[in-house]
Amino acid sequence: MKRNFIIEVLGMIVGCILMSIGLNMFLSPHTIAPGGLSGLSVVLSKVTGLSISVIMLILGVPLVFFSIKILGKKNAIKTLIGMFLLSFCIKITSPLSQLTVTDDILLSAISGAILVGLGLGTVFSVDGSTGGTDLIALMINKAVPSIPLSKCLVFIDGLVVISSGLVNKNLETGLYSAISLYVIVKMVDFIVSGFNYSKSFMIITNEEKALRNAIVNDIKRGITIIDGKGGYTDSSKSILIVVVSKKQEVHLKKLIKSVDKNAFIIVSDVHEVFGEGFSSINA
Repeated sequence: MKRNFIIEVLGMIVGCILMSIGLNMFLSPHTIAPGGLSGLSVVLSKVTGLSISVIMLILGVPLVFFSIKILGKKNAIKTLIGMFLLSFCIKITSPLSQLTVTDDILLSAISGAILVGLGLGTVFSVDGSTGGTDLIALMINKAVPSIPLSKCLVFIDGLVVISSGLVNKNLETGLYSAISLYVIVKMVDFIVSGFNYSKSFMIITNEEKALRNAIVNDIKRGITIIDGKGGYTDSSKSILIVVVSKKQEVHLKKLIKSVDKNAFIIVSDVHEVFGEGFSSINA
């Protein structure tokens, strides 16, 4: 329990530091606002002259209090702590905005997004939160359930991206912000999903016994077998479900072909697999 707490705290600190460096060193100097509360704070900082950290607290703290019923007290407190921590990190790293690392705006947009994405992914991976426009989306979805949460988030982040171009009086700034937002989303997915992708095979075969033995003995993986029926032929078929590591994918395809070249195979990407032979559940 104590070890998990220390990991969560370290994850929050490292994540917030990475995010603040990305914002101050690369994004803020060019008014690049890749969505979220941090992006909105960058835009409003340009308009009002107030620091990003102050604006983030002015906007974020009321949002957390208004969304306590949605988040619950425990998650609301965690979000509030994350928000104060990020604001503090942005404040102490603000001198970085005076550095000229590169004059290339596209390079700044991508570099800043990578750092922000790494930081945000690190925070999410330890079940943390720094608050943001997702709280607005949650409240809108709560008030109007017919509006999907995903559409709310896209709409709000889209407005932030567009506003960066309007404030900077340059359409290209909005485009750079959109690129940053895309990179951040991809980086967060990459960090949260983990580095080890697996493959899920759904195999429909008439050679169930032979194929099952081949997979168990050769690849050393467990199999789930489901009884199925062909919709066209009306004949009974066996459906084998097996998950393998990415490096075993080609081997399994060759094995299936050697046993039943007429097998019907569906292969899917799997980002997280828990259980025997894979990772244990640490959540």
